[in-house]
Amino acid sequence: MNKKLKEIPKFANEDEEREFWLIHDTTDYFDWSKAKRVTFPNLKPTTQSISLRLPLWMLDSIKTTANRQDVPYQSLIKVWLNEKLEEAHHSAK
Repeated sequence: MNKKLKEIPKFANEDEEREFWLIHDTTDYFDWSKAKRVTFPNLKPTTQSISLRLPLWMLDSIKTTANRQDVPYQSLIKVWLNEKLEEAHHSAK
């Protein structure tokens, strides 16, 4: 099937474009069979929840330290893990 595609109009701004696509079918303007997957490497990385069993004394100590620094304890754990990863990366060179 070789469907004649319509030309996409020029939009004055994003709001105008958003309104256009709310009421128009993209298949009239794009051949999605030729679409290619792309990656956006500079986007904020996705996160994944994990379970990590820690001794209670360690978790209490982490929470106390985080409280003194006025940061959430999970954020503090991520900062510390990242610091150790960077150290390991630099020492491996």
